[in-house]
Amino acid sequence: MKATWNNTVIAESDDTVLVEGNHYFPEHTLKREYVTFSNHKTTCPWKGEAHYYSLMVNGDMLRYV
Repeated sequence: MKATWNNTVIAESDDTVLVEGNHYFPEHTLKREYVTFSNHKTTCPWKGEAHYYSLMVNGDMLRYV
């Protein structure tokens, strides 16, 4: 499975986890040249705390993915 944004592959793995219709990629499969740190966090009673990243591809930023 591939995750793309802005016509660029940002993660690729055959080992994603499907939760409520969303595929989650292992952290090590992210292409780090497109990933930037974010302080954004959320908490879910049954999934726990989620940490987010932002993406920067071709000069465009997508926050909190």
